[in-house]
Amino acid sequence: MTSFEHLPILSADDVERALTRDRAAAALTRALRAGLEPSADLERSVLDVAGGQLLLMPSAGASAVGLKTVTLAAGNPGRGLPRIQGAYLLFDAETLELRAIMDGIAVTNLRTPAVSVAATAPLLTRFTRPIELVVFGAGPQAVGHVDAIRAGGSVEPADVTYVVRHPDRAREQLPPRTTVVAADSPDLTVRLGRAQVVVCATSARTPLFDSAHLTDGTVVIAVGSHEPDVRELDGSLMARANVVVEDVRTALREAGDVVLAIREGHLHADGLIPMADVVRGTRTLAPDRTAVFKSVGMSWQDLVVAEEIMEQHRRGPMT
Repeated sequence: MTSFEHLPILSADDVERALTRDRAAAALTRALRAGLEPSADLERSVLDVAGGQLLLMPSAGASAVGLKTVTLAAGNPGRGLPRIQGAYLLFDAETLELRAIMDGIAVTNLRTPAVSVAATAPLLTRFTRPIELVVFGAGPQAVGHVDAIRAGGSVEPADVTYVVRHPDRAREQLPPRTTVVAADSPDLTVRLGRAQVVVCATSARTPLFDSAHLTDGTVVIAVGSHEPDVRELDGSLMARANVVVEDVRTALREAGDVVLAIREGHLHADGLIPMADVVRGTRTLAPDRTAVFKSVGMSWQDLVVAEEIMEQHRRGPMT
């Protein structure tokens, strides 16, 4: 029986202290190279409740079972509360004894950019000079992706531009002297044309930009949408790109950027490239062709990261 008196309960600060994004990316890479199959992951459930939605994300591995429970309450910002909240439960795989409880949003904020880095590290080696990075959004995931790309070591950002709807508001939460441009700024097309990497981490429901402004060979990371009827990228981009996804079946069910492009005739399901193939090196993508990594987030990723968090937490603060 679980002793709750001695049960580890990790706050957001505990999660952040325990594991860096580059170590989380390394853990995900090791798991895929060791044979983890994303297609075998358990499906998540989205339940409508009176206050909004309840998301349940279970996963079962060889040594642990995990469940992330996330709530979405659209009215919470008006109450001074976060729109998204959650907790992660980590169990022993054999006994199903509860081993730890973690801040679920902190796990997500750590996991998402780590997945992007693990998936795109083999693609970013195409850039031999410091890159120009354009990031749509200025929230935790946008900033987290910039930090993760810097820490990943595959490339060195020479310049980072955040693209937002309200620049003044974004500047208040970003580091001083950060370059911020408005989404409707004429300067954006120039910056997109110079960018080697573009990150989309927004709640947009329609394409963020005209992909005609991107040069061939650009790497695009899209993590903001996980519903089949919303998108951050236009169909034209999906037509000209190698499209990498975490799992083909999941992408066809949840990734609006993929689902809508297929519906429009820009993309074919049999052309989707599983992330595992790229990470394992069984599929090499031409460096002169634009690449898109479309992520919706999967439960196996949370479990891998949660186990690594606990391993590092037990070892004590990193040096």
